[in-house]
Amino acid sequence: MSILRRSCAPAAQLSKPTIPLSFHREFSQTPSLLKKKGRPDREETEAASSQEVEVEDPYDFSTLNSGIERVLEKLKVDLSKLRTGGRFNPEVLENLRVHLVKDSKTSEKLGVLAQVLPKGGRSLMILVGEKDHVKPVISAIQGSKDLNLQPVQDAKNATQLNVPIPPPTKESRDLAISTASKTGETASVGIRSVRGAMQKRLRAMELKKAARPDDLRRAHKEMEKIVEKGFTDVKMTVDAARKNMEQS
Repeated sequence: MSILRRSCAPAAQLSKPTIPLSFHREFSQTPSLLKKKGRPDREETEAASSQEVEVEDPYDFSTLNSGIERVLEKLKVDLSKLRTGGRFNPEVLENLRVHLVKDSKTSEKLGVLAQVLPKGGRSLMILVGEKDHVKPVISAIQGSKDLNLQPVQDAKNATQLNVPIPPPTKESRDLAISTASKTGETASVGIRSVRGAMQKRLRAMELKKAARPDDLRRAHKEMEKIVEKGFTDVKMTVDAARKNMEQS
């Protein structure tokens, strides 16, 4: 009997630690570990998807071209307003600002209030729409130092102004040529500004890695070609205007 008790005692002791404590601990911890590990994966996936960069076209020069075209168009308009050789562009008068009320901050373009027509020879004719606007129109023309024109009210028609165009002088010709050169410099500054905007756009693509490095390098070279052509067009336009002024 004593032998039996000794053999049974160890069996009882072996069955005692069969309480699944360690198994219970692993069961309670495993899901929590998987859950914590799973969250960063989802967050990383969402972050990666939010950081996806949209591919941009570095060869899209539409904004650059349109900007240069606007600069060249303004250059041609400004040069056409320069008076030389006895010729006068009516648009210069049409764009003149007229204050209908003295010392008023509001004004109207002369072309809105009147019609400017060539009269023949070295004179222009201005037909004012309303009689009350005649004096303000005369004051605006006489007050413009750049024009140096003296309108004369027609004896038969109170709303008609006759504007004689004075013959060109050496001083007026030199002034026009100098102004043409300054106008060309302003146009060149405008092209540089458009070029700078394109450079910033390409730089932004590089930082965002929205385009391949090889494409960005080629785009930079193509941009410089377009800009160089713009500078050449400015020079040719100004040179042609200066030549016309010198020969007039």
